[in-house]
Amino acid sequence: QVQLVESGGGSVQAGGSLRLSCAASGRTFNTYGMGWFRQAPGKEREFVAGISWSGGTTEYADSVKGRFTISRDNAKNTVYLQMNSLKPEDTAVYYCARAATMAVMVSESGYNYWGRGTQVTVSS
Repeated sequence: QVQLVESGGGSVQAGGSLRLSCAASGRTFNTYGMGWFRQAPGKEREFVAGISWSGGTTEYADSVKGRFTISRDNAKNTVYLQMNSLKPEDTAVYYCARAATMAVMVSESGYNYWGRGTQVTVSS
């Protein structure tokens, strides 16, 4: 059974930064792509960023390009999301997910394991 546990969420003022972490259980972490999604109140969950098994390929939603950076440390079974220049519209619950393949996936359907989420609140 794969477990994903997010941490690092919190409250920050606009323009600030946060780094989310997602610790994964299991021995096969380094053979799957990973991703971050978010869900704001009253909205559907949306793709934020994804990374391939090796970290060599990344994808970002247009709304976070240039501000967010996804990375992974396969030795620590952990994926990160560095969020800079945060905006109030970034406020959401952020979810970590493990893809069903080695590649970067941008659709929810490409992920088969999910964490419980961590709240990020950005005030103006």
